[in-house]
Amino acid sequence: IDGMRNKLRDTLEGLGSSRSWDHITKQIGMFAYSGMSKDEVMELREKHHIYCTLDGRISMAGVTSKNVEYIARAIHDVTEGK
Repeated sequence: IDGMRNKLRDTLEGLGSSRSWDHITKQIGMFAYSGMSKDEVMELREKHHIYCTLDGRISMAGVTSKNVEYIARAIHDVTEGK
């Protein structure tokens, strides 16, 4: 889980996100609060078919080496410039 936290943050930062994502790697446990708004979460669901709680909590157990880049790109898509 820690490795996926690092990979998610690194990928978001590598995409040139204007947001800080350091909170993802500072948190512990199976869940991460992304900081996304309800509207961003809804867009993430509708546009990219990625589901998390409406307050932006992500289950890190569902983030794998096979999907972490897709998830990061989708988060970047719905958060950048907002």
